[in-house]
Amino acid sequence: MNLKDRIVVVTGAASGIGRALAERFAQEGARGVVCADRDEAGVTAVAEAIGGVARRTDVSREEEVRDLIERTEAEVGPIDLFCSNAGIMVRGGPEAINDDWQRIWDINVMAHVWAARHVVPRMIERGGGYLLNTASAAGLLSQVGSAPYAVTKHAAVGLAEWLALTYGDQGIKVSVLCPQAVRTEMTRGKEEGVAAIDGMLEVAPVADACVRAIAEERFLVLPHPQVLDYMRRKGEDYDRWIGGMRKLNRRFNAKSPA
Repeated sequence: MNLKDRIVVVTGAASGIGRALAERFAQEGARGVVCADRDEAGVTAVAEAIGGVARRTDVSREEEVRDLIERTEAEVGPIDLFCSNAGIMVRGGPEAINDDWQRIWDINVMAHVWAARHVVPRMIERGGGYLLNTASAAGLLSQVGSAPYAVTKHAAVGLAEWLALTYGDQGIKVSVLCPQAVRTEMTRGKEEGVAAIDGMLEVAPVADACVRAIAEERFLVLPHPQVLDYMRRKGEDYDRWIGGMRKLNRRFNAKSPA
């Protein structure tokens, strides 16, 4: 997809990867960039800086995702590219409280479901469209220290795969963004953590990788190319891979405060 003259929606656009995507799409000549985030002041500032449109949106609520899509199509135009980017981190394992599990599930998974539910039929009716879903390398590998994050990001990748194989013949293209550590609010203060083992990227190169993938209509977006090697190793010898991850887990626990 060529982004020039396209109408694009980006959730989680007030900061981090979302902000970088919105800025990059504007540079590519998108006709309209709709910036959505629950941080109204932050997303308004981003939209004003790029000549876009700001929408306060809590993606953990289906009605707000639906309203974002309906208002965009009514007031800006038909959505060509929907970037379901907002996400959160919750640490811990099965002991994490139910409210935390539900909140991360709604934001990291169901927000993608609701976006697809309400925008894909519109896209199919007019001949096609594009979805860019932000997941994580944790969705292809795992996340030491956070079962909720690992589980929801695996689910996000699984949903993106399903959307691609189910709607591809109807003109729906899908890319899924799976970086390792990126310098955002989520990773602030964790620059030496396990996730940053292959280096922490700034947001601009991540946005650049997304633009290239969209231009090539490529499913996997891997700003950290090492992830592909890790995926291959995992597939070749699952038990050995788990052994390596156990070592990483011990390393993480040794560094964690008591």
